[in-house]
Amino acid sequence: LYSLGALVCDLEPGAIPASHPNILEKLKLCPALTGAQQDALNALLLSGDTAYGNPSSWDLQTLQDLGPLVLALNQTTLSLVAEAAREDFRRSIAAAYTSQGRSQPEKSLLLLRALAAASAASQPRLQRSADRCQSEPITASNIEDIFFLSPEELDLCLSNDVLVENLEAVVNEPVTLEASRVLKKKVDEFYQGSGIPEEKLRQLGMLSRLYTEQEISKWQVTSSDTLSALLSDSGGQWSDSQVQQLISRYLALGGSLTGPLLQEIGSRHLCNLQEEQIQQIPAAAIGTAGELNISSCSQTKKDQLYRKAQEAFASLASNPGSYYSQIQPYLGGAPAEDLKNLANAGVAINMDLSTFLTLNPEEVQKLSVTDVKHLLGENLPELKQHEHEPLVVSWVQQQSQKELDCVLDIGLQGGRPEPTGTASPAATSTATVTTPASATSTATVTTPASATSTATVTSPVPTTP
Repeated sequence: LYSLGALVCDLEPGAIPASHPNILEKLKLCPALTGAQQDALNALLLSGDTAYGNPSSWDLQTLQDLGPLVLALNQTTLSLVAEAAREDFRRSIAAAYTSQGRSQPEKSLLLLRALAAASAASQPRLQRSADRCQSEPITASNIEDIFFLSPEELDLCLSNDVLVENLEAVVNEPVTLEASRVLKKKVDEFYQGSGIPEEKLRQLGMLSRLYTEQEISKWQVTSSDTLSALLSDSGGQWSDSQVQQLISRYLALGGSLTGPLLQEIGSRHLCNLQEEQIQQIPAAAIGTAGELNISSCSQTKKDQLYRKAQEAFASLASNPGSYYSQIQPYLGGAPAEDLKNLANAGVAINMDLSTFLTLNPEEVQKLSVTDVKHLLGENLPELKQHEHEPLVVSWVQQQSQKELDCVLDIGLQGGRPEPTGTASPAATSTATVTTPASATSTATVTTPASATSTATVTSPVPTTP
């Protein structure tokens, strides 16, 4: 068994119950078990002949010790576990689901559904009614029980009033997508005609992601706190079009984008904003936003953000080192003139290659060999390591190879060659001699070295007696 290593994950199902009980510890390392392997695992656990004992004796600690194997437990095994142990385990999973920011929602929900099904199997409900709740209604004191309800039961057992009054607590519970749609429907029913008030928009959490762009366009998002709460990662992922509409609505209602809001928007969504929306970002917001990654932005948007950053950090311009550290994330929009100024500021800024490679290629072509040497400073040798990057290749091709060798001396190749010396340029010398009565004649002499010599001789012209 110990020599199998990872091969234990490929064992035939029939070999699992016949193996040493310690095989369970090996199976914990498997990324996934087949259905047949899971059945064999349950058969081994039901035998009680393992370190975990009979399922009827399991407590919270036992379920936690099973680790990833708990995902393979079937209804038969789970139904034998004491209800109190199942409930304690369910609560621990739900708490972790919320505190960890839904890091593994699929596995958590899968396990919670299995526990809910086991509880339902051990405690059969009364016959359902098509129009009324047949279990204990959901109130503020048992909000966590919503997970045990099917979407249909949730609709019947959770009143709109209780949902709205406890909205923040409800949306923090791990629920399925189907259940989330039921909750959204009930919120909309409660506020039909009046619209969701702003204080409740802040509490929508994951429900907010279910709203269409058309619905978002009607929200009253007037406060930066509201926008920040809606943009929070805790509610899940927004689509780019939803973020655009959310920000458009906020700006249309007189809102202003701040540095913290830009951080909430995030680099990906920032680059997907419309150019008109980026234009509305105050320069001061860039100054308080911290480092933003604009590498995925279009060149036009990089240019926009650079100009705003330039304005935001203008007070640091007299201190090149401090200025560079602040404006560095936005240099992808810098024109060649500004890059030359940085290069010749008299202070080594030592631009790293990752920043250099994000510069506007068209502007880089305007930089001289000396400009690049001064920009990169102590990082210049790394340019050789990136010589095959398209930006470096195109820049090198524009430079004199002799200058690359003499100024950089890092072995870059591919620059423009010097003119060949196979033929010397024609050199012309002219001699002119003048006599009193001049007549001019011109003679051209070509030397072996292709130098042309022209002599202009003025000879006396015979006069008629």
